[in-house]
This record gives sequence, C-alpha cells and structure tokens, in this order.
Amino acid sequence: MKTETDAELSRLQATVYGRVQGVGFRYFTLSIANELGLFGWVRNMPDGSVQLVAEGPKEQLNKFVSRLRIGPHSGHVDDFRHSWQAYRAEFDRFEIRG
Repeated sequence: MKTETDAELSRLQATVYGRVQGVGFRYFTLSIANELGLFGWVRNMPDGSVQLVAEGPKEQLNKFVSRLRIGPHSGHVDDFRHSWQAYRAEFDRFEIRG
C-alpha cells in the first residue's frame, strides 16, 4: 500500500484564461489548494489571466487541475495551460500574491 510519504511529489505551473479576474478565482484556488494540502501561490496577471504554481503529491495536483478547469460559479475558464516540473519544496503554504 502506498503511503503519503511514498507519493510522487511534483510541481504544477499553470495559466488560466477566461473570466477569471474579479470573480473570486484566486480565493477559489486558495481554498482548493488548502483542502488538498498543496503549497504554492496564485496571482492575477496584467493580461487578465491568472497564473499559479503548486507543489504536492501528483494525485492531489491532478485533482486540483480538474477543479480549476471548471472554475468558480461566478467565472468561466476558456483555456487552462499547464506544465509539470520537478518538485522543489520551495513553499510552506499556499498564498495569494498580487
């Protein structure tokens, strides 16, 4: 049986496009990240997109991606671009930046 310490750790970098600013998307992201035990950050970008970096178990990150692709009821996700990177253990919490 696989334990959490055996879980594959990974890093997700993503940019979300659509109606994602002014609709609580960053707080939605923060809430899901905290629920799933992920660490990193989310921020609004000048072009109207939202950028995020999250680290944690790959299984939890996949759940995170699935929920972010849907977004909050008040918003609408048109495009979700992401890449996987090596886990860096860079964060001790998930936070909203800028």
